[in-house]
Amino acid sequence: MKIFKVIDIAGSSLTAHRVMMDVISENLANVNTTRTAEGGPYKRKVPIFEEKLDEAMEASGVKVKEIATDQSAPRMVYDPGHPDANDDGYVAYPNVSVVREMADMMAASRAYEANLEVVKSAKSMWEAASELLKG
Repeated sequence: MKIFKVIDIAGSSLTAHRVMMDVISENLANVNTTRTAEGGPYKRKVPIFEEKLDEAMEASGVKVKEIATDQSAPRMVYDPGHPDANDDGYVAYPNVSVVREMADMMAASRAYEANLEVVKSAKSMWEAASELLKG
């Protein structure tokens, strides 16, 4: 039934945007991490979305294809007393902008809420149709 497909599509978006919010939370938690196991500062992560297709090759939602690493340069801050300062006194901080992350978080949150409303509306339509059939 079409109504269940609508719920599946909205559900896939709910899952993808929840992953996006998790990634943003990780970025924000590491905004000041100057030293990682890989060496150097933390690098911002970005979820890459792609269309999810069913067997009939019809669009059926969205999924997170991968969590990519933003390869942009780190923020260089002059702090000669910091243990991770280079010879010139600059510290490489993560390429994470709190303002950008908060804007992305708001967009992901609104998309999540919109898809939740789609699911609620589809459920209401299904219940109304069921009542009509009982009638």
